[in-house]
Amino acid sequence: MAAAPSLAVPNLDSLELQGQRVLVRVDFNCPQDDAGAISDDTRIRAALPTIRELLTKSARPILLSHLGRPKGKVVESMRLAPMGARLQELLGSPVVILKESTGPVVVDAIAAAPKGSVVLLENVRFHAGDEKGDAALAAQWAQLGDCFVNDAFGAAHRDHASVCGIARLLPSAAGRLMEKEIAAFGRVLEKPERPLVAILGGAKVSEKLQVVDHLLDKVDALLVGGGMAYTFLAAQGRSVGKSLVQQDQLDAVRAALTKAAARKVEILLPDDHVCAEAFDENAKPIEVGVEIPDGLMGLDIGPKSRARYAARILSAKTVVWNGPMGVFEWPSFRAGTAAVGRAVADSSGYTVVGGGDSVAAVEMLGLASRIRHISTGGGASLELLETGTLPGIQALQKR
Repeated sequence: MAAAPSLAVPNLDSLELQGQRVLVRVDFNCPQDDAGAISDDTRIRAALPTIRELLTKSARPILLSHLGRPKGKVVESMRLAPMGARLQELLGSPVVILKESTGPVVVDAIAAAPKGSVVLLENVRFHAGDEKGDAALAAQWAQLGDCFVNDAFGAAHRDHASVCGIARLLPSAAGRLMEKEIAAFGRVLEKPERPLVAILGGAKVSEKLQVVDHLLDKVDALLVGGGMAYTFLAAQGRSVGKSLVQQDQLDAVRAALTKAAARKVEILLPDDHVCAEAFDENAKPIEVGVEIPDGLMGLDIGPKSRARYAARILSAKTVVWNGPMGVFEWPSFRAGTAAVGRAVADSSGYTVVGGGDSVAAVEMLGLASRIRHISTGGGASLELLETGTLPGIQALQKR
C-alpha cells in the first residue's frame, strides 16, 4: 500500500509579513437573497482571524475571491462589493473595494490604500483564465504582492490560477482557516484515535465510491445512509422497492463490500426504513423492515438503524460525517439524520462534519456548537477524504 500523502503545510509563522503586501485567497462565495443582500456571512467571518493577524503585523492584505459562476465574464450581480462592505463592518477597519483585479488601476489603488486598510480585488472568475489555471494570469496577480496566503479551503480542490498558480510563484503559506481545516482532517486521515468511524450519506453512490475506497484503508467502521444505501442493499440482494438504485454501480459496490470484509472493516447498512409511495414532502411516512416492498421507496433510515448507528458513533474516538441519512429537509424524513447528528454531537471523541448538506443539517438541528470541527468546504472536504490531499495543499507544499 502506497504511503498516504502528508498534509503538512507552512503557516503564517513561516512568512516575513512586516510591511509586506500579502495576497490572500479567501472564499467570500456567500449566498445572497434576490435583492443581493448577503444571507449568510459565515465565510467572511471565517477569514477574519487571518486578516486581523496580518493587520496587526503591519502587512497589507490584498484579498482575492470568487463569487458564483460568471464563466469568465463580468456579471454585475456577482461583484464582490457587498462582501467588501460586510467585511468592513465585521473588521472595523477600512476596506478598499476595487472593480478590477488586474491592471495599472489595481496597482495604483494598492499603492494608495491607507495604512491599516484591506484591499479587496474584484471577482477573480471574471477572468476566464482563473478556472483554467492560466499561468500568465497568475503571474499578473503575483506581481501585486510580496507573498501569498491561501485561506480558501472551500476552493482548495481547484487547480485555479488564484488558488494554486500564485502559490507556485511567491513565498506562500496557509492562512489560519486553511491551517485549521488541514489540522482537523489530518486528525482523521493521518493519526486518528481509534476506533475511527466514518458516516457517509447522500443520494448517489457514484459520487462517494472513491471516498469509500479510500476510507476503507483507514476506518474501523463505515456507516452508510441516504439514497446511496439502497445501491449497497441491492448489491447484497435485498429488496429495495422503487428506492434510488444506480444499477451501473452494483459491481463496484460489491467490490467495496469485498474489500471491507478483507480489511475487517465493519459496514453498517440500514436494516429498517422510513418509506413513502412517492418522492413528495407531504407523502405519508411508512416504516418497514429490512426488505422494502414493491411500490415504496426508502427516504430515511428506520428507528432500529438509528439506534444501531448512534451506538456505533458513541463508541468511537474519532468520527467524520459527510452526507445526510435521508431527505432531512422534509420533517417526516428527518429523524435518521437527526439521530446521527445528536450522536455525533454527544460523542466524547474528535468529531468532524464536512459537506454542505451535513453542515446544513447540524445547523438546522442546533448542534453546530457541539461539533469539534465543521468544515467550510463541502467539495474540498469530500475530495480530501477521497484522495488524502488537495491541489491547493500540494501547491503550498511545493513552495
